[in-house]
Amino acid sequence: MTFRKLIFWCHLTAGSIAGVVILTMCTTGVLLAYQRQSIHLAERRYRITPPAGAQPLALEALIESARSVQASVPASILWRSDPAEPVEIAFGRDQSLLLNRYTGAVLGGGALRTRAFFHNVEDAHRWLAFGLANRAAGRTVTHACNLAFLFLVCSGPFLWLPRTWSRASIKAGTLFNGNLTGKVRDFNWHNVIGIWCCIPLAVIVLCAVVMSYPWANNLVYRLTNNPPPPQNAAQLALGVAGNAQRGRSGASSSSISSSISSSISWDGLDLLRRRAEQRVEGWQTITLRLPAPSDPNATFSIDSGAGGRPDKRAQLTLDRKTAAEVRWEPFSSNNCGRRLRLWIRFTHTGEAGGIAGQTIAAVASLGGAFLVWTGLSLVLRRLRAKIARRTPALETPAGNGLTFQPTRTETQGSENAST
Repeated sequence: MTFRKLIFWCHLTAGSIAGVVILTMCTTGVLLAYQRQSIHLAERRYRITPPAGAQPLALEALIESARSVQASVPASILWRSDPAEPVEIAFGRDQSLLLNRYTGAVLGGGALRTRAFFHNVEDAHRWLAFGLANRAAGRTVTHACNLAFLFLVCSGPFLWLPRTWSRASIKAGTLFNGNLTGKVRDFNWHNVIGIWCCIPLAVIVLCAVVMSYPWANNLVYRLTNNPPPPQNAAQLALGVAGNAQRGRSGASSSSISSSISSSISWDGLDLLRRRAEQRVEGWQTITLRLPAPSDPNATFSIDSGAGGRPDKRAQLTLDRKTAAEVRWEPFSSNNCGRRLRLWIRFTHTGEAGGIAGQTIAAVASLGGAFLVWTGLSLVLRRLRAKIARRTPALETPAGNGLTFQPTRTETQGSENAST
């Protein structure tokens, strides 16, 4: 067996086993491409007209207004520099309230259906929408299929290389031919889509592998001569960065017991808010993870971009009593490994490149879905042809001993269709 044939059979086997899961991840990836913009567009009806000369209410008043509607303890509060945007108070990942920042009126829970839709799609993308009890198994499957997808994306261009280089062979592998049908059409689509999408797909899937496995995550740090962070700390920090850019905090309200919620004091938060706003000129979004009663500090995540650029993000920690700066962590303060790891997270979704990057990621994911479809179609056609070749000759109904013998032309056609 030649090396090329070995790679081909590994490619075919990996695609056959992981194809359905890869198709699910690619399809959901397309749907998630513009998640942040879609939610923001769906919630435009909650925008307000700022009263002339009015000043926003203090954070303490906004929190109390939200708690009059939602009794549980809030996890975070987010506000934007645009005075027409409402303030968002989150009570965990799946529940939040939008408030008028000038009157404290609760405007509603936001675009609940849109948020629920993307929440379900993201669950399918990350762990095949398995329930909580089977979520670890779902993660294991999707992580393994990410590795298989990476092999498929890397081995595909090798198999695409024509045995004989010519203008016709290059054209056949890089341009669609609308006159083809059946297996030849699937083969043409598989090659053309694969060769045009292989680079963005390789970047997207490689980022997914890094986020899937601790050893791959640690390799990023080791390649940059930096010690890998403790796993739990790394996941927490990355999770906060990812959730905050979607306009929500990943912190859980369960971190503060509801039994003591009535005794929690939020005094002094508005003074800290003003300090955070003054810290970064041109800020766009600020998220405050509401501290527990025993926490002496308050941490602000400040974004001066559109939400998808890690280099535009920084964390500010202030002392709750004195408002003194305890820690300032801009993107540049991270070591090389940490900076690269943050870029990987936003490169996977394309957000690091803005709308253009998200579009490239969406088109590449759509191409990946077509690669799975055409690949599985080719596998089924090959299997059907192999079964047809092994089918015994058909006897005539009269049982006269005569058998149907295919012509030489039909035999050659069957062999060509199975190769």
